[in-house]
Amino acid sequence: MKAFTWIEPEDLAAAMSAGAQEGALFKAGGVDVGDRLKEHLDEPATLVNIRRLRELDFVRSEGGMLKLGPLVTLATLASDARIREQARALADAAAAAATPQIRNAATLGGNLAQRPRCWYFRREDFRCRRKGGSECFAIDGQNEMHAVFDNDLCAIVHPSATGTALTALGASLLLRGPSGERAVPVEDFFVRPQVDVTRENVLRPGELIVEVRVPAGRRSGYVKLMEKQSFDWPLAEAAVALGDDPRVVLGAAAPIPWRARAAEALLRGKRVDDALAAQAAEAALQGVKPLQHNGYKVPILKTAVRRALLAAGGAA
Repeated sequence: MKAFTWIEPEDLAAAMSAGAQEGALFKAGGVDVGDRLKEHLDEPATLVNIRRLRELDFVRSEGGMLKLGPLVTLATLASDARIREQARALADAAAAAATPQIRNAATLGGNLAQRPRCWYFRREDFRCRRKGGSECFAIDGQNEMHAVFDNDLCAIVHPSATGTALTALGASLLLRGPSGERAVPVEDFFVRPQVDVTRENVLRPGELIVEVRVPAGRRSGYVKLMEKQSFDWPLAEAAVALGDDPRVVLGAAAPIPWRARAAEALLRGKRVDDALAAQAAEAALQGVKPLQHNGYKVPILKTAVRRALLAAGGAA
C-alpha cells in the first residue's frame, strides 16, 4: 500500500473540494475502500474521510417520501421502524448483507458505490477490461458467480443489495459536487459496460451522494439466496415492488441491478397469487444468457423472484 495524505474535512463543502483534487478518494465506512487499497486497485494520493460528517447521516419521513443520508449504516437501514414499515425491501436487503460487524460500519452510499467483487478484477495479475485491458477473463474462464444477463463485454455482477432494492422501489439520488447539484433516478446511477466498461456509476470527481429519496408505502419484498445461510455473496437475489407501476429487479445477475420488464408487464393491474408469482418468475428470466459455468443461477433466480413476489403480496 502506497503512502497517502489523510484529510478530515470539517463540512460537506470542504469534503467536495478535497475530493475534487487529482488522486483523491472518498472514504466512508471503509469496508470496500480498505479492500481496494490492500489489493492495489486504488492508490490514492489523498484519502478524504467523510465518516464524521453528521449532516450526511439522517433518516427522515416527509411527504410520502423517505429521505436517507448516505452515511446511514446498513444496520440502521435494517432496524429502523420507519424503513421497515415504508420500504421493506430496502430493510430486508440491508439485513441480509454481510455480517453484523460489517453492517455496523458499512454505509448506504458506500454500498451503492462499491466496486465489483469479480475475482479477475480484484487480482493484480489480471488486467481486465474494467481495469483498462482488452479482455474479460470471466467470459471464458471461472464464471460460476458471474452475470447471466448483459455479459457480452464484461461479466461482473453488481455487488450492491441496496441498489437492487432501491431500483425496485423507484428511488432517486441527490448528487452534489463542485459543479452543483443534480437528481438522478437510482437505475440511471449505474453504468452498463456498453456505456463505459471501466465505471460502475455516474459520480464525477468530487461528487457525492448526499441524499437517497425513496417513495414510501409501496408493498415490496426482497429475497437473497446464498450457498450457505451465513455471511456470503448471493447466488441470486430479487427485489420487487407492487402497485400501479410494479417492478421486478434481479441482483447477482448482471453488471447493474437488472429490471425484468417482461415480468413487470405481466404483473401490471393484477393481484399476486401463487400462480401469477410463478408466471412472473418465468417471465423474469426472458433473454437470459448464462455462461459455461453459471447456468445453475437461472432456476435460483426464478425462485428468488417468486418468493419476493409472494412476500410483497402478503402471501408468504
